[in-house]
Amino acid sequence: MSLFPALRRTARWRPAGALLAAFTLACVGTASAVAAAPFGPTPPHNPYAGPDGTATMHGDTGSSDTTPLAGPGAGTLTTSRTALASACPTVLVGADGYPVALCTPIFGQVPTVHLLDPDDGSSLTSLKLTKGSLLGGVYAYIDHQDRLVVADGSRSLLRVGHHRDGEGDWSLRVDRSLSLASVIPEGDAVTGLAPDWDGRVWFATGGGVVGTADDTTGTVGALTLPPGERVANSISTAPEGTAVTTTHATYLLTAQGGTPKILWRKAYDRGSARKPGLLSWGSGSTPTFFGPAKGTEYVAVVDNADTTANLKVYRTADGSDVCSVPVLVAADGPGSENSPVGVGRSVFVAGTYGYPYPAVPDGAGNSVPASADFAGGLTRVDVRPDGTGCSLVWDNTLRSAAVPKLSTADGRLHTVVRDPLIPGTKGTSLLDPYRYVQIDPDTGQITRSAKAVVGSLYDTLQMAGTITPEGAYLQGTVTGVLRITAQ
Repeated sequence: MSLFPALRRTARWRPAGALLAAFTLACVGTASAVAAAPFGPTPPHNPYAGPDGTATMHGDTGSSDTTPLAGPGAGTLTTSRTALASACPTVLVGADGYPVALCTPIFGQVPTVHLLDPDDGSSLTSLKLTKGSLLGGVYAYIDHQDRLVVADGSRSLLRVGHHRDGEGDWSLRVDRSLSLASVIPEGDAVTGLAPDWDGRVWFATGGGVVGTADDTTGTVGALTLPPGERVANSISTAPEGTAVTTTHATYLLTAQGGTPKILWRKAYDRGSARKPGLLSWGSGSTPTFFGPAKGTEYVAVVDNADTTANLKVYRTADGSDVCSVPVLVAADGPGSENSPVGVGRSVFVAGTYGYPYPAVPDGAGNSVPASADFAGGLTRVDVRPDGTGCSLVWDNTLRSAAVPKLSTADGRLHTVVRDPLIPGTKGTSLLDPYRYVQIDPDTGQITRSAKAVVGSLYDTLQMAGTITPEGAYLQGTVTGVLRITAQ
């Protein structure tokens, strides 16, 4: 667990109220104090990453999708919107408490970094990066010096810092840059990156290049995975190594002298085609480290088998099978584009089958069938105490429209659900309502629910939410960032 120091606020921030449109939420259910969840441990803190829970899209470098911070507490839930005319899949927070959002504008699609005001979510300043592929630059992380680490379209590794001058004005600038063009072919792009425990930055490209970079020495090393294997999601690191899931298999790698080395490879059932609601032909998972003793004994992904989706759990030490369990059965939605939530012995899988993405990456291929209703679904699976297999705990039809986050502080899963315009149907429309919800991880039932926004301008597009030190829930949408708080 990371500790957040007091926020450094020594001057008045410039107002940006014009960016915000406030909506008061009608709260359903009763807010009450909740005992901390009996889940844990989470993966160990990476000394080269920012605070656990907010340093990466999936919380930590192990991609557990957990946070040690409590979400919005008792009181009326209220939401405001920072309108950025951009899709904002990555909203992170450093140890100084300042949120940093990596967004792609609707017009021009040039990735842009925004520094947000912790008090109201408004944009304090921004910085444009070099344009790359659709997924290139989506994944980033906050390092131990509160800098955003990202690879841009020039095939360069950047560390973007936020700085304040003597008059209190903020700026974003590239503090350090290292070209990766020596190992990344032209036309390829980094899709995922994370630091290891030696301070190197691991990266993986859409074309299947996996590498390490040391931007203090300028050293870059890489290997290319077998032909035809693409990396469409981010990567995860633990003391045992780096996990990468391609469109065919999951790998654990380490580095020898900076050059990646494969420790094990586990193929999975990738099915006969890409499914609707997935962005690639294969697993939609960023691999998740979890475990009951160290927080990293296991690695979890979800496969892409034709008739069902299966949670695959492997032992980190050697890649041996722990279990393969059908998930999302109740929702009849055999697919997940989201990283599983993993903590202790428990894994939570959210379904995305049929989710209507407005675009898919180049080379993703046609989906089979061409379209489907959004099925949703949320499933909990536990590894048995003796590690000999797994058991299904619960399985429901909840339609999460974001990557759920489990708070070990308040004992709840936090996400946004997409309700059908016509109750009782599975279809989606441009006028669908979205709700912020808190879910009991023991039962899978919603314990608190509040209508957030309505309409396609607020589509959360299966992006990950982040809980801030102040207890605000920040959720990227196709046009900016929602900020949900309790008043």
